[in-house]
Amino acid sequence: MLDSGYVTKWVLPVLAFLGIFTPAAKAADPFQQGSVQVSVAVGTGTAFSQDYLVLGIGGGYYVLDGLLVGARLDGWFGHSPSIYQLTPEVRYVINALPQLKPYVGVYYSRTFYEGLPDLNALGARAGAYVPLGGPAFLGAGIAYEQLQNCDSAVYRDCSRTYPELSLMFAF
Repeated sequence: MLDSGYVTKWVLPVLAFLGIFTPAAKAADPFQQGSVQVSVAVGTGTAFSQDYLVLGIGGGYYVLDGLLVGARLDGWFGHSPSIYQLTPEVRYVINALPQLKPYVGVYYSRTFYEGLPDLNALGARAGAYVPLGGPAFLGAGIAYEQLQNCDSAVYRDCSRTYPELSLMFAF
């Protein structure tokens, strides 16, 4: 565990230099109507009894204050079959607290499998963003999805719940 002296002396200056943590900078509200969001995601997923590295990139637009319409593309790497997932979503960010931005959302997902039929899923997510300074936010949450027309003999699990962690930049 890091002590606060170490964080103050080394970690915060490095993050400030990199532009990730800027305590003096007060950015415009990134969740207001007209704002654009870009996100990257890194995580793991399990499919066909194998663990995959999941990498994603996404974007969205706030059509109203707090209301995001966006999409994300994920690639699942490390095993066979190859898996790619396209996920359009609607998300609402509750922007009442300065240091915590809870969110809820719903999404549709189309998953493309190499050599197997593609699947559709409906899902919901909830979590929160924590400001890192400037336009950067760390997001953490949980998602639940239900596969549509799923053959449990082929796909084993037709629903899943998983944690999400993301680094989001708004401008």
